[in-house]
Amino acid sequence: MGLGNTMATMITLIIITTYSFSLFTSLSLSSYAQQDLKVVKTKNLQIELNENLTTSAQLTFPVVGQGPYPGILLITGSGAEDMNETAGFVRINETTGEKDYPPVPFFQIAQYLSERGFAVLRYDKRGVGENHTILDANVWGNLTIDDLKQDAEKALEVMIQQPEVDNNDKITIIGHSEGTTLAPRVAFDNPDKVNKIVLMGTLAQNMTDILHFQTVTLPLQYAKEVLDKNGNGSLSLQEASQDLVSERLIGGNLSVILTKNLPNGTSLLNPEYNRDKDTSINIERELRPVLEQNEKAFFAPSKTGTGSIEGKCTNLEGCDKYEKSFLAFDLNLGIIGKVPPNTGVLILNGENDTQTPVQQALLLQQRLTEVKHPDHTLITYPNLGHEFHPSSQWFTENGPIPEYVLRDIFSWLSDPVRSEGLHAK
Repeated sequence: MGLGNTMATMITLIIITTYSFSLFTSLSLSSYAQQDLKVVKTKNLQIELNENLTTSAQLTFPVVGQGPYPGILLITGSGAEDMNETAGFVRINETTGEKDYPPVPFFQIAQYLSERGFAVLRYDKRGVGENHTILDANVWGNLTIDDLKQDAEKALEVMIQQPEVDNNDKITIIGHSEGTTLAPRVAFDNPDKVNKIVLMGTLAQNMTDILHFQTVTLPLQYAKEVLDKNGNGSLSLQEASQDLVSERLIGGNLSVILTKNLPNGTSLLNPEYNRDKDTSINIERELRPVLEQNEKAFFAPSKTGTGSIEGKCTNLEGCDKYEKSFLAFDLNLGIIGKVPPNTGVLILNGENDTQTPVQQALLLQQRLTEVKHPDHTLITYPNLGHEFHPSSQWFTENGPIPEYVLRDIFSWLSDPVRSEGLHAK
């Protein structure tokens, strides 16, 4: 190459490089400058659940256009959940004195989909307010799973009545965890109103099976595979008390649970659990009974995270009536096969989900395949937990949903080929 060509090439490269730097710098500055640009509108609503009971709701929809927009209804998971499915409590930071806000996955889903052209309705569970506050202990204490289905259908009716929602186009329901047992039932009973369901962190079996896995099977598996370093089926008190994952799995420090404090200030293994009368904890004979006791107490009326109201159940997980009603609920594995063939089904599950393990999603997928449902899709995500946030195989972490999960939902909802095939049936 001659000197002239070399110089020309150098000049061209310099010009391109300078132009590229200027272009990307301006774009970057522009994106930062427009972070406060409003792209979603909100509309606060009250949903009348019965004559004497209402709950708060919010509709989000695009800023641009007159609408109406295709509608999406969100149904939360179990427990005292607000419309944002707030993952934790608002706390005061001891260092800064400022409020630390937990992740809000349903708010995140609503914003993402409304930014891209959908009207999304989310609502508080009956008797519940922000920050897992039980507003009415009587309502909460008498809640049943059938109430939750009826509430979802009331929310569906209210949504269809909103002028921002296209009532000529059927609604999509997105359910998470407990909501995955409600979405198929609402779709089955309302085929003229619902044509797509998205199930995130799914249940296939009875709640008893899931609860046993969460409270007994998983902690025992962790004790055997991680804590029992000698492989002899036993743990020392030191091993039991120094592991934070174990503490999170069982909801407390294992050595505190297993030991009994004596008047002289010393402690020893509680004879109730120390069947071998030694200084170690046998995983099967001594630890398992403790975990099974925890399982039985899961819905105890006094179990609460926000204080109790005298004579009322304030267990944030649910109360006795709720537990009995859920146990009597038909298996989701049976219901999913009855979803109308012209209702699309998207199943999403984290492969590290420790609350509704990925096998639950696989069972639903198998049933839909068995009945030859024409429009169902399963997506599983390595390393994501129940909240669709990166998690270990032992414990689900809370945090923002990765953008690629939200993109998968949007892409499935917006797929014209899949949608045309669905509507043609």
